[in-house]
Amino acid sequence: MSKEPKEAKEELGSDGLPGHDYFLDAVNHIDEAVANKTIAIGAAKGIVYSLVETLGTMVGDPDLPAHIKSGYMGALDLAVELEAKLHK
Repeated sequence: MSKEPKEAKEELGSDGLPGHDYFLDAVNHIDEAVANKTIAIGAAKGIVYSLVETLGTMVGDPDLPAHIKSGYMGALDLAVELEAKLHK
């Protein structure tokens, strides 16, 4: 049984940066995997930690355009919430 391929997204925007939707998808995927018990909690914590660190670095870039920064900040907030949830 083969799955239909999803519509491909552009990996990088015209500015050379990934869209914030990739980070939102990653956070949501990990959250779902934890809920379905298809990923070890330790692995989920490590992945979410990496997402938080990456997004934090990107948000802290003074050259990042404001419209992109706001999307990354939303993804960062969601990742931080998931990180707190995983540490309970």
